[in-house]
Amino acid sequence: MPDHTPHPWETGWTADTSRLPGTRRLWLAGALAFAVATACVTALATNDGSRHTTTTPQPTGAPTDNGPGLLSFASPSTPTTAPPKGGRGTTPVTPQTATSASASAEPRGTPSKSPAPHGGSPHSPEPAAQGTSVRSVNYPDRYWHIGGDYVRLDPVTSPADRRAATFTVVKGLAGSRCYSFVTAGGGYLRHRNFLLRAEPDDGTPLFRQDATFCPRRSSFGGAVMLESVNYPGRFLRHQNFRLKLDPYQDTELYRADSAFQLVEGLG
Repeated sequence: MPDHTPHPWETGWTADTSRLPGTRRLWLAGALAFAVATACVTALATNDGSRHTTTTPQPTGAPTDNGPGLLSFASPSTPTTAPPKGGRGTTPVTPQTATSASASAEPRGTPSKSPAPHGGSPHSPEPAAQGTSVRSVNYPDRYWHIGGDYVRLDPVTSPADRRAATFTVVKGLAGSRCYSFVTAGGGYLRHRNFLLRAEPDDGTPLFRQDATFCPRRSSFGGAVMLESVNYPGRFLRHQNFRLKLDPYQDTELYRADSAFQLVEGLG
């Protein structure tokens, strides 16, 4: 059977000898391999980057979305003043006048554990306009009375006794919220060796402190307790009818012995 395939010299077409047979397939396979390799490299780089990404750890105790951590840092509390050693202070009394200082005192139980400060105050009582006598609560017929250099709790009968049992109450020499007691002779009542006595003012800071007593509420109506300004926790009380500074005791006897009424002067 005759072959009708045209010959090159008949059509003028010649075979391309510039490339080898199957080159198109090689190019396609190479492009696909390159694409796969590129994708693998990209995936590996992404995974490697995610592994090296770090998260800053949250410090222990810091607040979280669910609330504060386990630790907290509270502000320091303000230190409180402890009661004076040996006794418990009481609430201060602000009398209307020195001669009726006990009128506003109400019955109370045991004294408060936090005594009032001994500093000055614009609301402190004014000096007495007239003399004041100091009467015992549990011995109402006895008054503070100067006998010699000391102060005793005595009955008052004669005019001389009345004069020795009458004082002028002024603002405290060491604190205007407190009291000082001026004698008829111009001296002051002060404690020395914890005993109450009458002495002239020597102008020293120690004398001013020894001669200053701060009124505190008593558990007896109409009465006050008198606390030493330089020995907080020690109050004036009578013992064997002698006036002395004694540490507070949580007993009925102590509260009665240390309760006094400031009344109109006898002299």
